[in-house]
Amino acid sequence: MFGHEEKVSTLRLTAVQYVVLFIFLLLAYRLWLLQVMQSSDYALLAEKNRVRNVPILAPRGKILDREGRIIVDNYPSFSALLLRDSSRDLVADADLIAQGLHLNADEVRLRIKRTAWMPQYQPIFLKEDITPDELAFIEAHKNELPELETIMAHRRLYPRNGFMAHLIGYVGEVTEDMLNQPQFELYNPGDVVGVSGVEKQYNSILMGKNGFRRAIVNSHGREVGRLDETPAEPGKQLKLTVDLDLQIAAEEAIEGKNGAIVAMDPHTGEILAMVSRPTFDPNDFRMRISRDEWNKLIDDPDKPLLNKAIQAQLAPGSTFKVIMATAGWQEGIAQTLHVHCNGGATFYGRRFGCWVKSGHGEVEITKAIYQSCDVFFYTLAEKLGIDRIAKYATAFGLGQKTGIDLPNEVTGVMPSEEWKIRNFKQKWFAGETISVGIGQGAVAITPVQLMRAVGAISMGGRMVVPHVINPTNLPPGFVETTHYTEVKEVPIDPTGWNTITDALSRVLLPEGTAPSAHIPGIDIAGKTGSAQIVSLALRAKHQNSSEFAQNGWFVGFTPRRNPDIIVCVLFEGGEHGKLAARLATQVIKAYVDKQRRQPTKMAAGSGKVEIGSLWTDPGGADEDGTKDGANRNEDRLQGGRFLVDVAQKTVPLAVAAPGVH
Repeated sequence: MFGHEEKVSTLRLTAVQYVVLFIFLLLAYRLWLLQVMQSSDYALLAEKNRVRNVPILAPRGKILDREGRIIVDNYPSFSALLLRDSSRDLVADADLIAQGLHLNADEVRLRIKRTAWMPQYQPIFLKEDITPDELAFIEAHKNELPELETIMAHRRLYPRNGFMAHLIGYVGEVTEDMLNQPQFELYNPGDVVGVSGVEKQYNSILMGKNGFRRAIVNSHGREVGRLDETPAEPGKQLKLTVDLDLQIAAEEAIEGKNGAIVAMDPHTGEILAMVSRPTFDPNDFRMRISRDEWNKLIDDPDKPLLNKAIQAQLAPGSTFKVIMATAGWQEGIAQTLHVHCNGGATFYGRRFGCWVKSGHGEVEITKAIYQSCDVFFYTLAEKLGIDRIAKYATAFGLGQKTGIDLPNEVTGVMPSEEWKIRNFKQKWFAGETISVGIGQGAVAITPVQLMRAVGAISMGGRMVVPHVINPTNLPPGFVETTHYTEVKEVPIDPTGWNTITDALSRVLLPEGTAPSAHIPGIDIAGKTGSAQIVSLALRAKHQNSSEFAQNGWFVGFTPRRNPDIIVCVLFEGGEHGKLAARLATQVIKAYVDKQRRQPTKMAAGSGKVEIGSLWTDPGGADEDGTKDGANRNEDRLQGGRFLVDVAQKTVPLAVAAPGVH
């Protein structure tokens, strides 16, 4: 009875056996899948868990001036990385990470979400240039936050106080929008690229190639060893045509003012200096700039991010008379044109005033240039007509890009009958030509355009392409600058050339419009200009408010023919061209002084050096402003090369850009 109750039924025993068999078969199948079918997949996953790729960032190439002095350098710093190949829940750790790195936790989570599409081996750059306490936080939390890593990076060190900011430009982290553009298809999130200026134009040269090291990590994500390393390839150095000493002179000249100064060698097109004011600090952009700081820059009415040397499109005022004089001479009109200026003249039923209310009296082309007689150029404009004016202005590059190797250059405007019909579907009226004759009306050019055009006239019609890089210093195969050595010849009659350049050399004499800019011993020729930004009626209505002050222009060069340097100045709100002329001659003097300190040819046995750009002062005003009539008729020396004493006061030259070393 008792034994019968303990006996298990055959049916139940059979069921248990089948269940056990099924379990063993299932286990065997899973084992087969793991060991045979999926062995390679799991081996790869194991390898990924064991080996981690850590990037090695390549430093950008330094930027140097024409003599090899450092303008832009790099400095070492640490960045915080978030390794996405970790098994940790990155979103869950966001709060602790943000607290230790002084970040916003929501921003950290958003960055993790935005990079979810990326391969997991690519880390996220959480924060650049971390502080010592943030570095200590990462080291102290290696066990809790193994996904945090530090990497050494070379950050840009720009000159202080916005020195040369518009020409150099700045760098920034590549954005999502940029990554969608073809030219950035090989870049990765976190890469630092040039955003403006030289940094952008020559990014492919300055930007190196990142390397990486393979590290062995344990199951907790901690590094326990290293396998191998592929070193980074640093970016190549870039030597500019800019002369640091002239750049400093230009920056000091325009300090506290708004506008631009640009200097060039008209023989080659090499830019020797370029300044735009107001400026900005590119050091603020080497890491992420805050939204508030960015909005402050772009909302500033003075537009500090605008490179006015190549982007300010403004009426050139009387500096345009150099183009007019050349056009008038080439057309056989200016050499015989004589007018009587009594303070204005009437054209097409409207009176146009001269800037000298009492008038200039009898005027021919020479006097018209150095005294800037509006009536003469009104009359010349009427005789030429808008299309012939546009023909010569366009030939000298106005209303079109110069081709300078900087991004975002603008074209300017040179009006013509065809231009007005194309843009406004309206007929050009003859009365509009009168204002164009003195650089007003629809004419709008940039300082670099004006400098190039007047430089071509000073060179007898030889027009070059402005550039900030010497093409011979670029790597082999870099073809973007091949056109910088191109030269265009614009025909100019030699007699007209002599007449115009001689007249321009008298602008800085007592009889000219800018005698206060005269520098004894230097043969400077040039042209002043004042350009209205509103009508005279509107300005009078606002009681000559400084908000509507005229822009002052000056373009000058030395010597007067085939010059070694040409300088263009835009002084916004400067009212008078003579004030702009004073700024330009500071730069010209710095250039001449430096050339005198670096003699190129000694006269045998004379103790003197041969140098250009010198002249005798023909009865100039004394320091007290009086005129020495005894010297009034003294012959003027033409622009050329002369012998002067070598012994001079030595001024120390710059060794690097301010704040870099």
